[in-house]
Amino acid sequence: MRTLDHPSMQDVQLDTVLAALSDPIRRRIVAQLADGHDDQACIAFELPVSKSTSTHHFRVLREAGIIDQHYRGTSILNTLRTEELAQRFPGLLDAVIAAHHAYA
Repeated sequence: MRTLDHPSMQDVQLDTVLAALSDPIRRRIVAQLADGHDDQACIAFELPVSKSTSTHHFRVLREAGIIDQHYRGTSILNTLRTEELAQRFPGLLDAVIAAHHAYA
């Protein structure tokens, strides 16, 4: 079974999370995950970028510790690490999502 590497939440750094969330496409992905259901496939996101660029954005979010990705068949499913992030950085994710909705 194919797997993807994810950082342990204790290794996730605030600077890395903030850098990942500085991009509007990545904030859009995070907001959609927050507003939708868990386990959304990458193809469920209508992003104004190429497939390879979209893949890059998902990888940045995963490596920053913001999302969890796992394979189901040939699809990669994405889940926001909401509870873990809230414990590590209280209020950060809620503030980012609220700001995204306010300015989107």
